[in-house]
Amino acid sequence: MFGITPSARLRPSPFFDATVAEGVQSFTTYNNMMMPTGYGDPESEYWRLINGVSMWDVSVERQIELTGPDAGRLAQFLSPRDLTKCVEGQGKYVALCNHAGTLINDPILLKLSADRYWLSIADSNILFWARAIACERGLDVAVTEADVSPLAVQGPKAEDVIASIFGDWVRDLKYFWFSETEVAGIPVAVARSGWSKQGGFEIYLMDGKKGTALWNLVKEAGAPYEIGPGNPNACERIESGLLSWGGDTDDATNPYEVRLGPFVDLDVPDDVVGIKALRSIKAAGPKRQQLGAVLESDVPTALPSRWFDITAGGEKIGDLTNCVWSYRLKRNIGFALVSAQLQPGAEVVVHKDGAAVPAVLCKLPFI
Repeated sequence: MFGITPSARLRPSPFFDATVAEGVQSFTTYNNMMMPTGYGDPESEYWRLINGVSMWDVSVERQIELTGPDAGRLAQFLSPRDLTKCVEGQGKYVALCNHAGTLINDPILLKLSADRYWLSIADSNILFWARAIACERGLDVAVTEADVSPLAVQGPKAEDVIASIFGDWVRDLKYFWFSETEVAGIPVAVARSGWSKQGGFEIYLMDGKKGTALWNLVKEAGAPYEIGPGNPNACERIESGLLSWGGDTDDATNPYEVRLGPFVDLDVPDDVVGIKALRSIKAAGPKRQQLGAVLESDVPTALPSRWFDITAGGEKIGDLTNCVWSYRLKRNIGFALVSAQLQPGAEVVVHKDGAAVPAVLCKLPFI
């Protein structure tokens, strides 16, 4: 068992005290913050998400705010997805790339107004990146980290919980759309989004001093639906084929290798960062692809902390980037970042923890 050494560089979230009161057992680090990863019963937490409703502290999804006359221009420079039709109250999944077309983050972009945007980021420092691009282009825009902290409510009963708090209007929210509001004097934005395929919402808390109050309010409203604490669930997200930037990507991964091609619009202007490289990558064809892998072993595996080699015919053809025991499939499954020449159904070998484990490649998602 390892502990986390306290540091002023590692910030607690506005919901930290509430998660401690709930009995949180483990954390990971993400965007220089601590994110809860478990409350002591992984299988029960999984089934709560699949069958009921779960609440998660995901304040580590920091909001990089772009404000000013050129906020929209900067948002488009950063994103290879066409934002010209994005309207206030709408969010879009975007694949941020560097000049070489390498994926450096995959945030949700939220348009609050013509001169105000949020980038709800994965685990890399987009604050520095956005500031550098803004300065490079001479834009009239402020780039800051907003006092905004998401609380996720996920699962098939999530909509009923959120509607009981905010009203039935939330049932009409389309996926990735959001609306600013307040509850009990707490300013929030409510979005239909979240890192699961079970349906749900994210409540963007806009006052970090009121984290415990918001947590307890959601907990009370969810009590009739047997809500409980959880976290972005590794088993569910792998079964559902959800990408984890930095976990399933390396320093050379481009969007086409990890199924993000549909979120790249090659006809955006030439001054969008990375678009010229992405056009070349698309024309040549990606060298790797992301597939699923079903391992032969029936013994449940622990989550790995590193990638594992995948071979075929004695030659390395890629890597297993994650692996988890699937409670629904009763198999160890994971994502394979492998040669684009392979096809689903190919038999391979995963070299995991000193053992050579047979596996079969498949399309994603698993479920």
